[in-house]
Amino acid sequence: MNKAENHEVVSIYSLDDDLREAILLEQKECVLNWCTQDEWPMGVIHSYIWRRGSIWITAAAHRHRVSALRRNPKTSVVITSKGTSFDAGKSITVKGRAKIHEDRDLKMWFYPELAGALRSTPDEVKAFEEMLDSPLRIVIEVVPEKWITHDGAKMRAHTLGTIDETQLAKPLEADTVRLEAEKKRRGINHD
Repeated sequence: MNKAENHEVVSIYSLDDDLREAILLEQKECVLNWCTQDEWPMGVIHSYIWRRGSIWITAAAHRHRVSALRRNPKTSVVITSKGTSFDAGKSITVKGRAKIHEDRDLKMWFYPELAGALRSTPDEVKAFEEMLDSPLRIVIEVVPEKWITHDGAKMRAHTLGTIDETQLAKPLEADTVRLEAEKKRRGINHD
């Protein structure tokens, strides 16, 4: 078994799909990112749920992020495994498009789902649902278009020489073409 010697090549440490799915379901916090009108990237922590192949978040309609996402629905969401049963060192970044929902039927599906995920007793769930159900509230659905994931446990195992190399992903263009171009630009030996 080979030990990792190049710690710049990290795209080979992607999460397996089943682990990605499990983290998405267990974690309840994410960072939602958008771009302001003057092109500044911004992000804020949100509670979320992963359902129906999308990330679901809620906010009040007057928030800057809502108008920004209406103007430009391109977004990203960042989720870590920190605080879950999967330990730290695993991350998921979703590149996707936001859909802003205001229809009552969708809200009536979403509010109990979110409240049930975030609260533990029936009374707490009901109270949270009632708090969410305000006239200014919207629901943001982020539909994934691309996944960027990282599994730090794979990286550690590779560094120690204990990983089954069939668990490593094919390196992405950033770790092949772009890495070689950057080495050349800096005059670093390609060996």
